[in-house]
Amino acid sequence: MIEITSKDNPLVKSIRRLSQDSTAYRKLGQIWCEGDHLCRAALQRGVKPLQLVLTQSLWLRDPWEWRSVCEQVFVLPDALFAQLSGLESPGQLGFVLEYAPETSLLLDQPMVILDRVQDAGNVGAILRSASAFGFKQVVALRGTAALWSAKVLRAGMGAHFSLRLLDAAQLDVLDHLQVPLLATSSHQGPFLHELLANQTLPRPCAWVMGHEGQGVSEEILGKAKLLVRIAQPGGEESLNVASAAAICLHASASSALLNPA
Repeated sequence: MIEITSKDNPLVKSIRRLSQDSTAYRKLGQIWCEGDHLCRAALQRGVKPLQLVLTQSLWLRDPWEWRSVCEQVFVLPDALFAQLSGLESPGQLGFVLEYAPETSLLLDQPMVILDRVQDAGNVGAILRSASAFGFKQVVALRGTAALWSAKVLRAGMGAHFSLRLLDAAQLDVLDHLQVPLLATSSHQGPFLHELLANQTLPRPCAWVMGHEGQGVSEEILGKAKLLVRIAQPGGEESLNVASAAAICLHASASSALLNPA
């Protein structure tokens, strides 16, 4: 165990950068994962941290639970740890993880494609839905919120660690897919519930979720095999993209359960 008390310590400065700069993980090759829930989720999925960082109060209260997690354990005064935290109520521990970017996809497997989805909360929520409904690959096209930023990690609630994630991908990655591309539209295509009822929802497939204000780009819509509408009998103009994603991914999962191959 190593105690750190200076805000100018290299590890502290690195964690501060990872916490505050949404794309720093790409430059530093490391990820900052803060809080009990996220850290446990990482461990449960076999992730081995490079470094464990604890508050002094947690270390004094329960030094044995966490010390076997990795060889490098660092203890910070609570006030110094709070300066690094992105949480309203600072967590008492965090992991520094290796960032090993994914460079390829399983082209014939179901996936979710994010087209310039910019809100970190929306991106994290979509990752949770993807994991829950069996879409184990997510492609974030350039212009989408950085997948491994601290804010997206928190919103993902551990889903990152069960997904194959392609970050900051170029648009041409879509040219090689071996599954049909599906996109939502407010005014074109059949209704999703009708496809589900008639057992005509393509699977496996790649669902595209678009920019919060502009939706899916025209270029990607031109590549889509099918445009789908979500019924909104309440009359709202549009759905939040994370809500739309949950509905679409649940429909695909339901189709697979009701009509197994």
